[in-house]
Amino acid sequence: MRKGAATRRTILAGSFLLPASFVFGQTVTSQSPRETFEAAQAKRIVLVDIRSPEEWADTGLPQGATPLDADGAAFEPRLAGLRLDNPGKRIVLIDRTGAQAAVMAQKLAGRGWRDLGAVRGGMLGPGGWLAEKLPVTAYR
Repeated sequence: MRKGAATRRTILAGSFLLPASFVFGQTVTSQSPRETFEAAQAKRIVLVDIRSPEEWADTGLPQGATPLDADGAAFEPRLAGLRLDNPGKRIVLIDRTGAQAAVMAQKLAGRGWRDLGAVRGGMLGPGGWLAEKLPVTAYR
C-alpha cells in the first residue's frame, strides 16, 4: 500500500470521530430569542419552527416563523426549498425548549448544511420566546 493512500484512509477514518463542526468547518450558532426576533423582522434570517402541529396550536408560532414539523414527511427537502427561496440567509430553528433545534442543526451540519442556528430556550424553556414575551401568531 502506498504511503499517501494509507494516510488518506487514516484521515478519513478519523474524521468520523470528529464533530461535524470540525469536519465541515461549520459551527451551529445559538441565538437569543430577542436577537432571533429582530433578525427575522429585518428579514436577515429564515426562522423555522420545527415543533409539531399540536404544539403550534397550543402556543402559536413565533411571529415570522415558518412551521415545518421535523418529524413530518419530507422535512429536509422542504427545508432545502426554504433555503433555495432565501439564498444567503441563515436558517434558524426553534423548538419547544431549544434542545431539539440544536440537535437538528448539528445533524444537518453533519450532512453539509451551512449557516444554521438554533434559538436558546426555544418557545417554552427558561429565557425562551414566551418567557421574553415576544409576539406569536395563531396557528390554524
